[in-house]
Amino acid sequence: MPVPETTLAKQVATYALQLGHGNLVALGKLYDLTADRLLRYARTLTRNTADAEDALQAAMCRVSQYPDQLARSAFPWAYFLKIVRNETLKVLQRRVKLTLAAAESNEAWCFDEPDLEQQENAACVRQALQRLPSEQAEVVVLKIWEAMTFAEISVVLGESHNTVASRYRYAIEKLTRLLEPLVREECHG
Repeated sequence: MPVPETTLAKQVATYALQLGHGNLVALGKLYDLTADRLLRYARTLTRNTADAEDALQAAMCRVSQYPDQLARSAFPWAYFLKIVRNETLKVLQRRVKLTLAAAESNEAWCFDEPDLEQQENAACVRQALQRLPSEQAEVVVLKIWEAMTFAEISVVLGESHNTVASRYRYAIEKLTRLLEPLVREECHG
């Protein structure tokens, strides 16, 4: 059962403070509380489960090495998402470098595709989300699945409130067009 957002943010803040005071048990609790959400977010950026898992692991290592940064943050949940985003971008940079190196040496390099073996509708939504530009998909995941405000998303992305709101609006317009056949099928099926 999903944790209500206000409760989630409060729990993240509580665990962050405990971490800041040297309570390493709080790191495990923080992971248990947030891992599924953070993995979903990282997977949206990487479009690859293994890379998303690597990014999440790197983010957890960073939090464990520098717990005071999370504890001192005004918005620990948004800051934690920003850490995951930064680590995800590092993973993507490494992937690009590996891909280029493999292409230069004529090696075939294959990356795992995300696991789409869930309900048919969920798979259609994920596929539609993948067809969006990554900047728009990122905002949609943070707004809809993480129930963040545009102000909070602005903190995570380091973008203006208006930029975030525009990306969301464009994404919703595109998703509406992409998912229209699914909606018609559900209504007439």
